[in-house]
This record gives sequence, C-alpha cells and structure tokens, in this order.
Amino acid sequence: MADLILIVDDEPVQRRLMQGLVEKLGYKTVCADGGTAALNTLNGKLGSRVSAIILDLVMPDMSGMEVMEAMSGLKTSPPVIVQTAQGGVETAVNAMRAGAVDFVVKPASPERLKVSIQNALKLGALEGEIKRISKKSTGNLTIDEIISASPSMDSVKAIAQKAAKSNIPVLVEGESGVGKEMISRAIQGMSERASKSFVTVNCGALPENLVESILFGHEKGAFTGASEKHLGKFQEANGGTLFLDEVGELTLDMQVKLLRAIQEGEIDPVGSSKPVKVDFRLVSATNRNLEEEVREGNFREDLYYRLSVLPLTVPPLRERREDIPELLRHFVARIAAEEGRSNIRGVERETIDMLCEYHWPGNIRQLENAVFRAVVLCEGDELTLNEFPQIATQMDYQLPLVTAPAMETPVPEAKSTAEPVDVAVPAVESQPVQVMTQANAQSMLSLIGEGDEIITLEDAECQIIKYAIEKYDGSMSKIARQLGIGRSTLYRKLREYGLEEQDETTDDSHVS
Repeated sequence: MADLILIVDDEPVQRRLMQGLVEKLGYKTVCADGGTAALNTLNGKLGSRVSAIILDLVMPDMSGMEVMEAMSGLKTSPPVIVQTAQGGVETAVNAMRAGAVDFVVKPASPERLKVSIQNALKLGALEGEIKRISKKSTGNLTIDEIISASPSMDSVKAIAQKAAKSNIPVLVEGESGVGKEMISRAIQGMSERASKSFVTVNCGALPENLVESILFGHEKGAFTGASEKHLGKFQEANGGTLFLDEVGELTLDMQVKLLRAIQEGEIDPVGSSKPVKVDFRLVSATNRNLEEEVREGNFREDLYYRLSVLPLTVPPLRERREDIPELLRHFVARIAAEEGRSNIRGVERETIDMLCEYHWPGNIRQLENAVFRAVVLCEGDELTLNEFPQIATQMDYQLPLVTAPAMETPVPEAKSTAEPVDVAVPAVESQPVQVMTQANAQSMLSLIGEGDEIITLEDAECQIIKYAIEKYDGSMSKIARQLGIGRSTLYRKLREYGLEEQDETTDDSHVS
C-alpha cells in the first residue's frame, strides 16, 4: 500500500543502492535502466501507480532532460527528483526549468532523500488536487482524476467510461461517503454533455410539502407564496445532467411523478396547464438496497428498473485499502494548504499502516474529516499516531510516550537510521540491577555491549523484538500490540534484523 517510486538510472550498482535506500524509507519501487524504459513504464499498467520519479540526469539513450520533455505529453506526470554526480548551480537551474521539483547530488544521504521524496509527493498531491477542483468546477472531471489504486475500483472506472459514451440511466450504489457523486460527475465529464450543467438534488433533504415544486417548478400564483415563476431542477438540468442523490428517500407519490418524467421526457410544473419537454441525462445514487426496498413495498418496481438500467456499485473503503495512502496524501496536501500549515509534509509510515488497517465505517468522508482534525492538531512536520488518538485506541495501538525517561546518566548518540525507531525503550528505574538466574536470561535486554559501552538503539530494538518473539510464542498480533507498533512495521523490522527465518513451523499469524 506504500507509494510507488520509479527509479531511473543506467548504472546497475547505483540503481540497486538507490532502490535499497528508498525501500528502507518505506516506499515501494520499480526500476528502469534508461529513459526509454522509464517512458515505457509510465505508459504501461504501472504508470498510473507511480507517485514520484527519481531520475538520473546523464544517461546514454535519453538524458533526464529529454525524459522530462517527453513526459509532458503523457496522461500522468508524477513529480520528478533529478539526481546526478555533476552538481552545480547551472545544472540544478536547468533541471528545475525542465520540470523537476528537486535536485540531489549523488550519493544522497537518507535524510536528504527522505525530505525530498516527502516534498515531491506533497507537491504532486497538491497539483493533482488543484487540477481536480478546476475540472470539477468546469464540468470536465474525468475518471482519470478519481483517486484509486485498487483492482476493485478499476472495474468501476471501466464501466463508468462505457456509460459516459451514451445517455443510459445510471444508478450508482454504495455506502455513504464512498464517492458516488464524484463518479457521477466523472460520467458527465467524459460524456457529450461535458461542460453543461450538473444539477444535484439531495432527495433526502427535500421538504415534503415542497418536493414537487423543487423538482418540477411552479407557475406564478400556483399556491400561496408563489409570487413568481420558478424553474425546477429538471428544467435547470435541461441539456445537462440531473443527479438524484439518495433517490431511495423519495415518497411513493413523488416516485410516480418521477417515473413519468423519465419515461416521457416531460414534466408538469405546479400550476401549469401544459407539460414542458426536458432533455437531461439522469444519474441516480443511493446507499440503500433498492431491490430490498422494492420487495418491502417502499420503492416502485417500475421506477427501479428505469433508474438501474446500468447499476454501478462503488465498494467501501475497507475493501479498497490500496487507495488509502493516495487519499491520505491528497487530503493532507489540500488541507495543510487551506489551513496555512505548509510545514506538514506527510504522514508517518507507522501511522499510514494503522490507517490502512482501520475499517472506516464512514468511508472517504470519515477519512477526510480525520485528516482535517489531525492537521489542525499536528505540532510537527508529519502526522503521527498522536494526531489520531480515537483510531489508535480502537486499533490497540500504543501512543508514543511524551515524557522523558528518568535517567541521570547521559546517553551517547544513537546511530542514524533511515526512519524513526518505532519501539519505545522502557525507562530505567533507579534500583539495583538484579542478576538473572533463569534459563532464558540471555534473551533479556542487556544495555551494556562490548567495551562496557551502552548499546545503540538499533541493537536494543533487535533484542526487544527477539525477546518478544520468545515470550509470546511468535504471535505477531500480540507482539505488535505489546511493543506498541503496527504489524506491518513489525514485519519490516523482522526483515531488517534477519529475524523472519527464526521459526518456520508457525502459522500465518506467527513469525515465519
């Protein structure tokens, strides 16, 4: 579920070194041995999945400059970080003018590369959000602007593209907050009615005594208070698209009138003596099971078949967890910009893991609101577990300690690591050290290494994980919960410390 980074370098050794460094930072990678291979990747199946590119500037087949020029004609244009062994102001300026978002000199340090990737992803997300908002306001939003990376959404997008080529009525089904309106706008944006009016009606919010007037309009003097003529939503959508949200909320009486408008292509405004012809594309949406509503007599069967000529079901967020990292990045970029929090670059890797495991009953709308709250609360440059306390509690994640350990003796600096250490080392209490006499004493944490020096945090973390594996019999869920980290983080650390081969007899929930 991590972001996919495309690494382009013609030197195999440099390419492997960069790949290992980027993967250690928590990202997925795909490599290309030259400019031509990079363009083929961007044009292929993985092209839409690539979140950023690390591009070597000097290559034999195509230079980095030529690759960036060729990328301008592609559908997807991820942010580019240029790297080269030949540093210089002129080279950097030329790269930035060609479209690069950052410039690093080989060999780049892990800290420098981490910041560069975070900034590139944030910038790419913000540009994508601006593009999406602009297209949405002009009625030109397409299915390519829908944020998704999951196979289940690929089929939804494919059906939506086919639906856009005709005027067939579409019924978009799915839970609240899954993005039914965005899909409906994309259908219009790819149709011949693009740039025409897109009129939205929330059928569940219509006052019962004004439903007919709001939908079909009324003539002046048609009823008390009708001081002037009013065009209804159907006439407002004439030539464009009418989107009936939560159509299952309509009363049976209004369902009859809606059925006639769809069948005949004409409406009867309140107080009018003759019907009015309307030309509209109908897209409906519901979070109810309309087939069940038909069986229970709450929804007309003939109207149901008129609305659901082409049913389209949008899966809930818990069934497309691959979309969560991308959605997170876009929400953080947009909300941070709106709230004036430009220092926030992204989300901590362990926090992303936790959010991907959460079930999200409110779907994308709940995720957006959670990010909004987290951005407002955030005091650093990354969103952490501390900014999602309710979710962390439900997921049995241990929030990081904010109090300093009660230590008198200064501790030497730990070795630099590619990412923050996830395991909190317990505070050393001021009491005598007891000699361990148990058979498994060698598995316990020893703070003293060779030469009577305190061990590094990496070595301490490795020892803690080893002891936890032995103590909890390799149960991954229990180990992660007790250490206060996510299971995906634990798996990654097992690989880093070479601990994943310890026990090959356990099942999937244990270390293997």
